[in-house]
Amino acid sequence: MGRSSTRGEGARPRVRHSRRDETGPQAGHGPRGDGSATRGHDRRERGPAPPEGGHRQGGPNRRTRRASRGGKRHVLRWIASVTALLILGTGGAGYLYYRHLNGNIKKEDLTLGDKQMADHKANAAGQTPLNILIIGSDARDSKENQKLGGAKETFGAPPLADVQMLLHLSADRSNISVVSMPRDTMLTMPKCTDPKTGTVYPASSGPVQTNESLGRGGPGCTVAAWYELTGITIDHFMMIDFAGVVSMADAVGGVPVCVNANIYSHTSDGKGSGLKLEKGTTSVKGKQALQWLRTRYGFEDNTDLGRAKAQHQYLNSMVRELRKGTKLTDPGKLMDLAEAATNALTVDKGLGTVKKLYDLAEELKKAPTDRMTMTTMPNVYGTGGLSGRVFPKPGEAEQLFRMVREDIPLDGKASKRKTPVPKDAAAPVEEIAVSVRNATGTDTLGPARGRAGTVKDLLTDAGFARASVDSQNVAPAARTGLLYPSADLEGDAQAVAKALGIPVSQVKKSTDVSGIVLAVGADWREDGAYPAKAGEEEKTPESAGALNGADEEACMDVNPGFTW
Repeated sequence: MGRSSTRGEGARPRVRHSRRDETGPQAGHGPRGDGSATRGHDRRERGPAPPEGGHRQGGPNRRTRRASRGGKRHVLRWIASVTALLILGTGGAGYLYYRHLNGNIKKEDLTLGDKQMADHKANAAGQTPLNILIIGSDARDSKENQKLGGAKETFGAPPLADVQMLLHLSADRSNISVVSMPRDTMLTMPKCTDPKTGTVYPASSGPVQTNESLGRGGPGCTVAAWYELTGITIDHFMMIDFAGVVSMADAVGGVPVCVNANIYSHTSDGKGSGLKLEKGTTSVKGKQALQWLRTRYGFEDNTDLGRAKAQHQYLNSMVRELRKGTKLTDPGKLMDLAEAATNALTVDKGLGTVKKLYDLAEELKKAPTDRMTMTTMPNVYGTGGLSGRVFPKPGEAEQLFRMVREDIPLDGKASKRKTPVPKDAAAPVEEIAVSVRNATGTDTLGPARGRAGTVKDLLTDAGFARASVDSQNVAPAARTGLLYPSADLEGDAQAVAKALGIPVSQVKKSTDVSGIVLAVGADWREDGAYPAKAGEEEKTPESAGALNGADEEACMDVNPGFTW
């Protein structure tokens, strides 16, 4: 995670004070640790090392032995046993150790922005998704982080959020989507207030590199920046630094990674992560895992985009290894994992206890590995003075963000957990009341005149005699959709969709409506039937580089200039 918008991107121009390179005084300790945030992705698989002496706390050791007999249990299942001691009041030592783990966790405010995040929309079963922002800090705020990060000129400088990954767990818990944002992404920074110092950072008047958000009050400003750009409601964040990555990687153990040629990430002027691997698959851990996660020079085109792909491959591989259960049968390793996880993480206050982290882990593990999809925000390079900086790719970046907002799986598979509504569940069409809204406005265009009335007439012609226009609600929507308030109206709403050629996937339950509402979106601004193209099944843009969690054949392309 290297500080420097001015250093270490090959031929790409620099923007001052936005990023640090992987340069460093020692091979492998480059200043930029994008991998740092990646650890947050599977904190549910993390677990502890005994504090000061290990076996002194008798209760926890007995509990971990019980957990070890489970073989393939989740890493943090051991923590649940400790929690049970507290709840049942059966073990003083267990209670003390539980308090010890809770004390390890660092907590900060979820968001520092002024813009209130929207509530989630529940699905037909009343479930809501979970969005967790994973942040990797390149802070040189300790001797260990300075040793691992290098770049002495950055010691004491504001930290940068050099890894940012949004993890989306679907409402029905059937799938996980991950979206990485390149650290070079330029965006409008929201106003943030540092809760510790009271310092107010005003909203930016122009584009600012996204990784600078962390230095504007903490991770809560990174959350606010994400919401400003994507409109995705964020429930939690988890942040980790260089030292945290190393401790977690050591506790997790070896994770297999692959390169298609020998690689040595090192330049003649001392830049690079220092990663040195032979062609093929190697199991990495500890500092070598950090090197893998921070490598930019040597992967693909030597940019942050290749590094993000390497991070995705590592995370997928780590999840597969942990879910095999082979690393979870040793009580000592379980304790190492729990201790490392709670020491490594900074989380929002809503995740500030071991029990809450465990509950989150239980939710995350419901999604199978083959329904986990890793992507990178579709992007384009800037021009002129911002040449080499990254901007969201028009259309495609918003498409990806909208799929996450609307809880549409990025792997393109329909959930098998949805219960279809019987075809005969709908009332006669003449009895179905439908309120039509004109939601065709966009950021640059006002609502198309008369659209609600025109679509209402289409419904009337189709026999929906109780269709009406709601002229009071014109909040814009990118896509046309039907909303209904309760399960007994779902069949009626689907009947409306079928009559107009709107895909059933665009029919959703919402607590914001009291009856069936048809919101005519920006995809239907023109007269005529609902556009067939607009109704096509959602697909993740190819430019997002989707990688499935079960793909064991993924292998990083090595840049020819960094082979040996």
